[in-house]
Amino acid sequence: MQTRANASPLNLARLTGELETKATALASILNGISNVVVAYSGGVDSALLAVFATRTLGFDRVLSATAVSGSLDPLERTEAAKMARFWGLRHTEVNTDEFNDERYLRNDALRCYYCKSSLMDQLEPIARAEGATVVLGVNTDDLGEYRPGQKAAAERGAMFPLVGAGFSKVDVRELARLIGLKVWDKPAAPCLSSRLPYGTRVTIGAVSKVASAERSIRELGFPVVRVRHYGELASIEVEKGAIADLALRSSDLERIVSEAGYEGYRIDPLGFRSGSLNEVLVASEEEGV
Repeated sequence: MQTRANASPLNLARLTGELETKATALASILNGISNVVVAYSGGVDSALLAVFATRTLGFDRVLSATAVSGSLDPLERTEAAKMARFWGLRHTEVNTDEFNDERYLRNDALRCYYCKSSLMDQLEPIARAEGATVVLGVNTDDLGEYRPGQKAAAERGAMFPLVGAGFSKVDVRELARLIGLKVWDKPAAPCLSSRLPYGTRVTIGAVSKVASAERSIRELGFPVVRVRHYGELASIEVEKGAIADLALRSSDLERIVSEAGYEGYRIDPLGFRSGSLNEVLVASEEEGV
């Protein structure tokens, strides 16, 4: 059973090799910043950053803030708050207004840019009041993906301490495991709007359908799942090794997608790919579109 994270400083001496070097660098970066507001979603990256910062800088110098909007699965919100209490974080929620931004709703390739700008609109005043810097749980693997939200945050002065310390996703998960974070192996859970193909208007109805279908498929025993929203059709991605097992659950899938509000579904034969909807952007660039 996981024990409650205490507020004492982390003992980095138990680490070895490259991970020890990176953890020491992370502590140094955070001490250099001094006071931080962590954009905390409850995923492994932001959780590690929030807990590590709290136990490095102290409770009063770290505020973990969760952005709440229609693009956040309500279960993710509940779990993030629950784990913040469990880990002893100083935690707050902020309501972001990207659903009032027509640029975001039209869902072009800069949707994430507008979303992160909305987040920074909320976090910047808090950071000023705290005498703090906004920090995000971006790791080095994220830098190789199409993530305009990172650009928006950096333009507004946010920092990426995990990147500065050289943490890859593997490093993040390993350090989270070693310091006892329950979410060390939690699958990534990007915002629900990322399930809508570019050009498909973002609506509460669409993201709610996605959330419902994904939740039910996870309950079937498929923890890594994406439901891509194509109007009345749900395109389901699971890990390649799980596709055959999912195909055997056709009656369950028919019920799930119907209850979520879809008329039908397909199982993507290529399996789960993080950011698979970005493939159309790559293809357009290659074709000179």
